[in-house]
Amino acid sequence: MNAKENIKYDLSVIIPVYNEEESILELYNEIYNVLESKLSYEIIFINDGSTDCSKKIVHGIIKENKYVRLIDFFSNKGKAEALNAGFLQSSGKIIVTLDADLQDDPNEIPNLINKIRQGYDLVSGWKQKRKDPISKIIPSKFFNFIVRLFSGIRIHDFNCGLKAYKYKVVKSISLYGGMHRFIPVLAKNKGFSVSEIIVNHRERKYGLTKYGSSRLFHGLYDFTTLLFIEKYFTKPLHLFGQLGLFFSTSGLLINFYLFFQWFVFHYSKYKINFFSSEVNEFTIIRPLLFLGILLLLVGIQFISVGLIGELIVKVSRNNINYKNSANFYNTD
Repeated sequence: MNAKENIKYDLSVIIPVYNEEESILELYNEIYNVLESKLSYEIIFINDGSTDCSKKIVHGIIKENKYVRLIDFFSNKGKAEALNAGFLQSSGKIIVTLDADLQDDPNEIPNLINKIRQGYDLVSGWKQKRKDPISKIIPSKFFNFIVRLFSGIRIHDFNCGLKAYKYKVVKSISLYGGMHRFIPVLAKNKGFSVSEIIVNHRERKYGLTKYGSSRLFHGLYDFTTLLFIEKYFTKPLHLFGQLGLFFSTSGLLINFYLFFQWFVFHYSKYKINFFSSEVNEFTIIRPLLFLGILLLLVGIQFISVGLIGELIVKVSRNNINYKNSANFYNTD
């Protein structure tokens, strides 16, 4: 185990909160009944700029239970930033996250922990029987299909709020924007093992969902960012080189085809007038020549950008800090 780890509890429960005053106390009581006398634990609420009485209710809970903590954002920063703050402050051997709207069932926490103890680094919940309107279910299925297809991770619900992590996982990933939707992908890219279990999903009891229909598009934008940055950040030539090779090859093939056409036209039947001004078949297809040259130049530019990127990475690697991607046992 990393000597710099600061594990104090068996379990940390992280709960982002945004205007959930009706459900907070009920959720806490459920978690308390599940955890009390079974594990040493801490519960971290992250108040994500709530404008209702959520913060006040959490303060009341803190007065009754010294193992409850609050991180208070002055403004709404989003779920990813809230989870990231909770990860930074957590000190449990296992970390469990769940939403504050009561749709995630705290009784699933022991099942997540048991799966982690089987050797997995991250376990995600799968809301197989989801209690949401069809307007949320269909976009979610499409989103999960796309992420599963491109990431190669065979789980069904990437964005389920119920997840369990080993300590080393949450200390190795950084969340921002909408990256909370891709935590399994981030973990897998770091070399951690990922699994899932079916979890109970409940109907929303209070209030309205905080997520609109636009989150599908935002999620796809974030996934595009993830694919490019996470996969090619340290090897830009692998991306730009592939694109450059594609464009250059296309341009070369077009130009070779035009050269062949030119050769056949001028040398067939011993015709040797290379500079004829007559309108002919070769003149008519000449615009294709410009496309071939353009593709060739674009391909060279992509390869050049990739090489420049490799040089930048090569220089910057001298200053890389590996503390979040490797264990250091004894460096004295």
